[in-house]
Amino acid sequence: MSGFSPEWLALREPVDHRSRDAGIAHQLREHFAGWSAIRVVDLGCGTGSNLRGTFHLLPADQSWTLVDYDRRLLEAARETISAWADSREYGDGADLVVMKDGKRLRLRFRQADLNTGLDEALGTAPDLVTASAFFDLCSAEFIGRLAAAVAARRAVFFTVLTYNGQQDWSPRHPADARMLTAFIGHQVGDKGFGPSVGPAAAPALGATFQSAGYVVHEGDSPWRLDQGDQRLIADLASGFAEAVAETRAMDADTLASWSEVVRLGAVVGHTDTLAVPGVA
Repeated sequence: MSGFSPEWLALREPVDHRSRDAGIAHQLREHFAGWSAIRVVDLGCGTGSNLRGTFHLLPADQSWTLVDYDRRLLEAARETISAWADSREYGDGADLVVMKDGKRLRLRFRQADLNTGLDEALGTAPDLVTASAFFDLCSAEFIGRLAAAVAARRAVFFTVLTYNGQQDWSPRHPADARMLTAFIGHQVGDKGFGPSVGPAAAPALGATFQSAGYVVHEGDSPWRLDQGDQRLIADLASGFAEAVAETRAMDADTLASWSEVVRLGAVVGHTDTLAVPGVA
């Protein structure tokens, strides 16, 4: 799966970070409190936004494996993290070593097709497997394989900003509900992992990890966009309309009328999930 540009990921990053559920973040921090070091695998890492949004919750010595299918995004991740860091080091067997806010991050960048190389991407002993805005694009079959692989390693699982199908535009349009139905129809198509679960992703993750013996915590992480987010709102509405157009579920006049509206705000629902291994 590919198709996300570094520019789009940079545009959404500040909103992603402010939207995370504080309670779930606190539980993650508390789980690893007292640890001196941690090994993390970030799936579908993009330009490293999830690392930048999560590192402060984790111990001071962190080893990250950042995995993505798109080499262009991995290169952008290296450049963006290098610029974001307080300082950079070299050697130490990692692709990049940086310091940020008193924490030392050893980074490896791995290009992988998670469909065929999931076990290799996860490695043998991660303490934490994480991702952001990813699983609504995956199939139930892939989620099942991922949960089984994480459980086999007894790793903690933490994912944020899984789209849950809640969406509200301001100002509203009479076709909003029909547009959303068509958009979800587009989303549940094959995005590279088989038929996507779309808005059912968070419940699927929760049920699958619970079946694997994990204790699952969930929290809401909606985007709440206002007039300070005009560029993101415009890009979001444009992409939404393009996806609906591809379904051919809406007539051209209605689609054009909907697209002409200048939106001042939007709420897009997401869910954060933390799954912790139960007592063996």
